[in-house]
Amino acid sequence: MIRRSGPRPDYIAHAVLLLGVLIFALPLWVTFAGATQSAGAINRGDISLLPRLSGLGNFITVLGAGATARGGVPVGRMLLISFAMAMSIAVGKIIISALSAFAIAFFRFPGRKLAFWLIFITLMLPVEVRIIPTYAVMADFHLINSFTGLTMPLIASATATLLFRQVFLAVPDELVEAAKLDGAGPMRFFFDILLPVSGANLAALFVILFVYGWNQYLWPLLVATNGKLDTIVLGIVQMISTDQMTPWNLVMAATIWAILPPVLVVILMQRWFVRGLTDADK
Repeated sequence: MIRRSGPRPDYIAHAVLLLGVLIFALPLWVTFAGATQSAGAINRGDISLLPRLSGLGNFITVLGAGATARGGVPVGRMLLISFAMAMSIAVGKIIISALSAFAIAFFRFPGRKLAFWLIFITLMLPVEVRIIPTYAVMADFHLINSFTGLTMPLIASATATLLFRQVFLAVPDELVEAAKLDGAGPMRFFFDILLPVSGANLAALFVILFVYGWNQYLWPLLVATNGKLDTIVLGIVQMISTDQMTPWNLVMAATIWAILPPVLVVILMQRWFVRGLTDADK
């Protein structure tokens, strides 16, 4: 009796994946190991690939240290600011983009197509191109060095609007007519039908937008000039000194703290993230 063998493993694909994991994971491991060692050893180039248990306290020390010696704020506060900023940007983008896509997809009003194309054109203009007029607008509204000025210019998202529009256009017309016959108004139809249908896309967008907001550097650098609103990305740069010995062990510890929140968000929402990306192709 001939036994059928299962599919053979693709050793080349596994080798490539393993190589990719090593390329991405090795710098993180070196950062983690360096965070547990002394700053003097790192400055001398005597960094070890093995973490030292006696240096694990550096992760707690850096939460209250950070760049306080140069007018900055502790790493713990910077993490909270970054988290609040990333959450505000992600939630704000989803709310505004979903409502904008809802209006474009289901309402008939003069200038609807013009509004859609104006939103689409903004994809051609990255933040760096419109940074000066955006800063001027925030300055005119006296929002410099404020949390509102830190987050509001980054909330609008043409990409999220287009993705929501595609999801909403896939809703059958029969479902829309059934909702009208049941007496459902526009907002009830939006909350009871459209949002549950696009739940996977909401989760995928939230992950992408949270990481986008967390990694912002240029705009916080311009708006947060007094140090009270420094994000963790800015704080790590401020901890690197040019006129004295840099505490590289604390810098590496702060870097590990900065990596953890977006990694946890991706891990916790991985199932919905993958589902949202695959459903978007259908």
